[in-house]
Amino acid sequence: MKFGVIVFPGSNCDDDMVHVLGDVLGQNVVKIWHKSQELPAGFTTEDCIVLPGGFSYGDYVRAGAIAQFSPVMKAVKAHAAAGGYVFGVCNGFQILCESGLLPGVLLRNSGQQFICDNIWIKTVTNLSPITEGLEIGKALKIPIAHAEGRYFADEKTLDALEQNNQVLFRYCDAQGHESEGSNPNGASRNIAGICNEGRNVFGMMPHPERASEAVLDNTDGRGLFDSLLASAGITA
Repeated sequence: MKFGVIVFPGSNCDDDMVHVLGDVLGQNVVKIWHKSQELPAGFTTEDCIVLPGGFSYGDYVRAGAIAQFSPVMKAVKAHAAAGGYVFGVCNGFQILCESGLLPGVLLRNSGQQFICDNIWIKTVTNLSPITEGLEIGKALKIPIAHAEGRYFADEKTLDALEQNNQVLFRYCDAQGHESEGSNPNGASRNIAGICNEGRNVFGMMPHPERASEAVLDNTDGRGLFDSLLASAGITA
């Protein structure tokens, strides 16, 4: 499995993601500039395109709203439509929603302030490549850093996500319990991450790449990457 990390003007977590994928997990990873018209030669549907965190285009208009029109997004959409993996984290999640690759939208945090903190999420389903190796209900400590992280969708869409097991993660406390107090941004139904119906496009607000090394005293996020690799028959 090869990884391509998209770099938009304002991306600031691309190097973090490249480091974890390449240096920590030992995988083949390249950066892809947002003006690229197509993916690098040799990329197939067995490979994963990653949209990292940051502030693409300064988050002007609305987070991810301008990035969805970057030339590279046509290639990303084609990759997803063909069944290739696409993984968006934080701003990447926002871009996936704005581009229609995932349902819903990310709104300003309920407290109207930027939040940078370690929070807890729990896995809701194993029915996706990035969660199939995780323990359902176990609380994971993962950092967040966003001002527009409040996932929102209408009730019909939320019900469909639930029924189709497309909700991947929910905000919780250290014991795995959901409550208003454990929901840092006011997300609908405590949703922290979802996937598409085809289960090849994933988005989440927390940053697993910032919790994937022992040197950071937190490896709770590494399990997501290990799970994705294991789904492709790779052991990191």
